[in-house]
Parts: sequence; C-alpha cells; structure tokens
Amino acid sequence: MAEETATVRIETDDASDELTVPVAILEMLSEGDEDITTVVGDLAMLGIAQQAHGIVHHQHGDVDEDIEAAEELTMDLFEERFGQSYGEMTGHSH
Repeated sequence: MAEETATVRIETDDASDELTVPVAILEMLSEGDEDITTVVGDLAMLGIAQQAHGIVHHQHGDVDEDIEAAEELTMDLFEERFGQSYGEMTGHSH
C-alpha cells in the first residue's frame, strides 16, 4: 500500500518549514511523471501569484510601488515556471 501522506520541507537560508500532505491528492494533481515536490512547488507558486494579484488589483486604495514591482516579478517568474501567463492559466486578467 502506498504512503497516505508525505512530508515536504521548504527551506531558505534562514528558516525552514514542513508540511504533511496527502499523497493521493498530489498524485491526482500531478501531470505525467511529476514528483510530489514539483506539484507542491507549482501549488506554492500559484498561491503566491494569486495573493500578489489580489493585493495589487483587487485592494481598495493605492498600492506601494515596491509591491507593484514585486507582483510584476512574481508574474514573470510564474510565466517562466508554467510557460504561460497568470491570465492565460487562470482565465483572469486585467
């Protein structure tokens, strides 16, 4: 029987975190032979892009220029990872 959960570790130079996730869900979300770490990385990038987009485009009031630049960089990195823009992937663009 396959493992029910997998623990994924996220690290930077200064900190780390671990999360335990159901393997069956990650396998369902994988494309082809993608491993669990790629699926979790894709989900992390998608989540970060969604949050950045929401902050910049759906927040009331002015957004700091540094935050706008960070959102633009996030979208560039998103497109590098997935080969399509956030708008193309989600059907949501401005």
